[in-house]
Amino acid sequence: MDELKGMLWRQFGAVLEMLESSIKVCPESFWDKKDFWYSVYHTIFWLDYYSSTDPDSFFPPEPFTLSEFDPKEILPERIYSKQELLQYLEFAGKKCFCLIDGLNEETSKERFITKKKNYNRIEMIIYSMRHVQHHIGQLNLLLRQNEDVAGIWVSETDKRY
Repeated sequence: MDELKGMLWRQFGAVLEMLESSIKVCPESFWDKKDFWYSVYHTIFWLDYYSSTDPDSFFPPEPFTLSEFDPKEILPERIYSKQELLQYLEFAGKKCFCLIDGLNEETSKERFITKKKNYNRIEMIIYSMRHVQHHIGQLNLLLRQNEDVAGIWVSETDKRY
């Protein structure tokens, strides 16, 4: 199990460093264009949610809300700043690390169950990693097409919380 935990974190942590890089290289003048900030928020919100052991009791830290659960897909009431979202990424990244670090024979079999999902913990971690990586690709495409910059590629992380 320790080998699996190490592999999962090295790769998921790398994904989170790539997201951080994409946020940091985004020029302030582009932050509120093409819904860039919202895509960042959406990605971190779901990372936070998917890193929860009890999805029914999930609530994001302030100033964030459950707006992502709104079936009308209404955007949050205001644009979140880079600093706010970098802090949220740090929070959600730590939560993800702790989820992976807490894996053992028993916890790996626990289920993440919602109306649309029923995955064991390891599959949920992989699902979440795929979701974050998907949005990093979108963010970097927007950055490259509009600002001629993009976040970095990270092979694996050595960051620990």
